[in-house]
Amino acid sequence: MGFAELSITSNFTFLTGGSHPEEYARRAALLGLETIAIADENSVAGIVRAWSELKEIKRQIAERQAADKDPIGPPKPAHLLDPPRVPIYHLPRLLPAARLVLREGLMLTALPRDRRGWANLCRMLSAGRLRTGKGSCDLGLPDLWQFADGLELLLHGPTHILTHPRGAGDWWAQAKQVTRRLGPACHLLMAPAYDGHDRLRFDRLTRLAGQLGIPTVASAAPIMHHGARRRLTDVLTCIRLGIRVEDLGTKAQANAEQRLRGEGEIRRIFTGFEDAVDRTTEIAARCRFDIGSLRYEYPSEISGGETASQRLERLARAGLKWRYPSGAPDRAVKMLEHELRLIAKLGYEPYFLTVHDIVAFARSRGILCQGRGSAANSITCYCLGVTSVSPEVGTMVFERFVSEARDEPPDIDVDFEHERREEVIQHIYERYGRHRAGLCATVIHYRGKRAVREVGRAMGLSEDILGALSSQIWGWGSSRDMADTRMRELGLDPTEPRLRQTMALVREIQGFPRHLSQHVGGFIVTEGRLDELVPIENATMEDRTVICWDKDDIDALGILKVDILALGMLTCIRKAFDLIERHHQTDYTLATLPPEDPAVYDMLCKADSLGVFQVESRAQMNFLPRMRPRCFYDLVIQVAIIRPGPIQGDMVHPFIRRRNGEEQVSFPSDELGAVLGKTLGVPLFQEQAMQIAIIGAGFTPDQADRLRRSLATFKKHGNVSDFRTLFMKGMRERGYDEEFAARCFSQIEGFGSYGFPESHAASFALLVYASSWIKRHHPGIFACALLNSQPMGFYAPAQIVRDAREHGVQIRPVDINKSYWDNVMEPDGRGGLALRLGFRQIRSMREEDARWLAAARGNGYPAVEDVWRRAGLSARALAVLAEADAFAGIGLSRREALWAAKALLPAEPLPLFTGDMDGEAIEEPEVHLPEMTEGEQVVEDYVSMRLTLRSHPVALIRHLLSPGLGPLPDPAAHGNQRLGSASRTAQAE
Repeated sequence: MGFAELSITSNFTFLTGGSHPEEYARRAALLGLETIAIADENSVAGIVRAWSELKEIKRQIAERQAADKDPIGPPKPAHLLDPPRVPIYHLPRLLPAARLVLREGLMLTALPRDRRGWANLCRMLSAGRLRTGKGSCDLGLPDLWQFADGLELLLHGPTHILTHPRGAGDWWAQAKQVTRRLGPACHLLMAPAYDGHDRLRFDRLTRLAGQLGIPTVASAAPIMHHGARRRLTDVLTCIRLGIRVEDLGTKAQANAEQRLRGEGEIRRIFTGFEDAVDRTTEIAARCRFDIGSLRYEYPSEISGGETASQRLERLARAGLKWRYPSGAPDRAVKMLEHELRLIAKLGYEPYFLTVHDIVAFARSRGILCQGRGSAANSITCYCLGVTSVSPEVGTMVFERFVSEARDEPPDIDVDFEHERREEVIQHIYERYGRHRAGLCATVIHYRGKRAVREVGRAMGLSEDILGALSSQIWGWGSSRDMADTRMRELGLDPTEPRLRQTMALVREIQGFPRHLSQHVGGFIVTEGRLDELVPIENATMEDRTVICWDKDDIDALGILKVDILALGMLTCIRKAFDLIERHHQTDYTLATLPPEDPAVYDMLCKADSLGVFQVESRAQMNFLPRMRPRCFYDLVIQVAIIRPGPIQGDMVHPFIRRRNGEEQVSFPSDELGAVLGKTLGVPLFQEQAMQIAIIGAGFTPDQADRLRRSLATFKKHGNVSDFRTLFMKGMRERGYDEEFAARCFSQIEGFGSYGFPESHAASFALLVYASSWIKRHHPGIFACALLNSQPMGFYAPAQIVRDAREHGVQIRPVDINKSYWDNVMEPDGRGGLALRLGFRQIRSMREEDARWLAAARGNGYPAVEDVWRRAGLSARALAVLAEADAFAGIGLSRREALWAAKALLPAEPLPLFTGDMDGEAIEEPEVHLPEMTEGEQVVEDYVSMRLTLRSHPVALIRHLLSPGLGPLPDPAAHGNQRLGSASRTAQAE
């Protein structure tokens, strides 16, 4: 009659299960099982992984069946088939399930019979997780009564059945409640313990089931797909319990028997209880729900009597007039009509409207935002204001974003100011409700240092050894010989048994999920209840709720999401625009900045890009003078070329040689010439890599799509290298050079670590241009906005300030009577603007104190004591200000101000000194404090503010570096002399 394994524990029961859901799926196919159910503890997080793997197995079976059908000749030998044969005997069916652990002590495996049962299971898990903290679930019998409709329930028998044949009192009483209220849906689960007493255990459980009036059902209750995972399972237990392997005791796996088993093995184990085995397929037959049948309903977004289609068309055509005030070109009009037809055909209008409404809300609050990635392929997004990048840039096409052939949902990413993104997130929650909106999860996997440290501690390695190993983990690569070599360099013996076993377990645990975190911004919103589609739980951050599936899971199920991302440069640009409007009465947006300014490109050609978005790293600065960008598309290439893909594929130098005329521009074929024309025959973008695979290697659209998916950013289980043989074979068959093919695939592998499509590069290039334009024409405002947006970027405030002074910006120090919390621009007395440093630059200064200080300032503070009395600042806050030399503007040196601040301690005068002594007041003589040297001042500036406006530190030791030469002049004593000139003079001399 077959066998269905209905209670599998995967590694999504974190630090307990010893195998991936995908491994269970493939192993079940090899064992020929009828049905499997992944049932993790109070979770359905791993189910989509198993479902996707079974879908992939089905595709492989179809490919092999197609390969066997040769109308011309006999079937090919197995070793000639591509991909190679894998023995798969049966494609099992997957049942979604969860193992419910109740606060009363009962444990039940719940399997939904239908869509209603799935909805109830999700709502039950949501209720349990939302009433407690992240990672926990608080379920009880009342939840079971409320949400049991549509569920098959497998009641786990008591673990003490051998010592208490009828079951302990608590378990028995609760089990009777469950069977009395939910009897027809209940079964008693019997699982072996492999301790030599299983027959007695099954006999007593059968009698217990009879007393409860419910049938029994058999299960191996596997926690690993194969017995080889026994040791790793013990290590996971150690990590969970915080103990060492030596201390596991009875908590260790006694043997490797608790694994997934085929029907033959199960029937041998349950000899005499075959009816419990047969009953598994009966239950599976009643459970008709398939996770792939979930139908996701996006919010309708109907408004004001308009349908979603009518509203989208109206907004898009209005946006076309806004984007092209002088009249849209014919190409743009045709592109919009084509996109609107395709969007309507696929029913994606509500999705675009949701993104439009979110962006409109942000703009209504003055929050700068910019669509990135594939949205730049869409003129609809351009007209809706989602992106400021015209899709006419480069070779971008809408089908890269939305394709009828691929039948995939679109994915729009929108960046918001990093300081104000939370406003947008809370707006989404408020608009749709927490029962309809939630963030995606991100699965945190074991990688590198974490794997070494946690496995090493469980294995009893010392902290010194763990520190040495984890410090070198990134240099080992995938070669075991390389790892052994590095360990010997650290003074460790890789052949030592415990160390060798530890490193084997570290390699085995790589990619295991450890816990769930929240996605950086992927939002799921639904028309109905989200908690009937997938369980919702609390995130660590307050007022955040997340679902238990990650980006790959929802992509597999075709669920739409909107990425609400944070970008520090948008905060900087918005603050710069505000300052430009305030001081120059010009209102700029990303779309209205003067385009293609030659002065901006001149600045970038000189690598004068400190603080500029994306091109401020040393690698980008070194490349800018070689690239010499002169137009916007050059910036698109500049952003994309210094990436792992092009670098690993050795595409950078050929591109530069061709750009500089040192090498002839040629194309491997006319077909690839159409793909590589804009990049001079050198593939630089992800889209080009895909087209090379299709045109050059003969990939089918399905194969190319799977290759594209394997290029996902930071893919945890990337399999891009699996396509290498097929790719190289296809390129050879079509006459392409072997070296060119290898370089192309090497680039594709680079994308496996970090993929960068052309549309993404175009979105970022717009921010490169915007930040460059502000830096070139308003360097003081750019530095001010950059300082006010910290922390962000590569450079410390001291470097930003030094760079601003080199660009002629006058920098003024923090002043108790002139500074505010933020850095500000103020008249410099010569018709220009100077940058006044704000209190935010002072370490340990609280924003609340700074705002009170500014609010109570009035006509100014003449003394330290006035700040204390009028602003109500603590003596500690006054000392912080004094150490930053903020009282220099009222004639107090750093030491004098600090002395005055210390005199205010304690806050209340001591009783001994409150009155006269013998009728005479105590007068303390004036203290003359020694003046600080220039070196002391510079040191204190860095200690208190991490920057100085005095001498460059190198200037103070120049006479030691160059004997016979005196100290360099103080730039502060020569007006607005550039701070960096001192160090350059020293270098020149």
